Amino acid sequence: MNCIFCKIIKKEIPCHKLVETELSLAFLDVNPLNKGHALVIPKQHAQKLHELSDASLRDLLPIAKQIAVALGAENYNILQNNGRIAHQAVDHVHFHVIPKDPNGGLEIEWDVQEAAKQDLPQLAEQLRQKL
Repeated sequence: MNCIFCKIIKKEIPCHKLVETELSLAFLDVNPLNKGHALVIPKQHAQKLHELSDASLRDLLPIAKQIAVALGAENYNILQNNGRIAHQAVDHVHFHVIPKDPNGGLEIEWDVQEAAKQDLPQLAEQLRQKL
């Protein structure tokens, strides 16, 4: 497997580790958007969130929270992308913890669409049946 995150987990590539559990690893991003930008990754290889075990998912967000608290940033983003058109650059699930301040951090512009309000009840029911 040629996954950079799997190589970091196996210690084939060094990292600046912040937290490690049986299921997860967190480290500083080497290409940060702002000082303290960190990545939280599962040790289980999965390309997309829905492919990841529930146990791994339960382990990831508390670590992201711990890092956000440790950063002391009043404002921050927790970002997770799935697929190339959703801006996923590494094909291994990962969460970014990105501190935000007036001088840097993640910049997002939402291209919102107005929902067809008459379609929302039917869509909600279709999704509920699949959950």
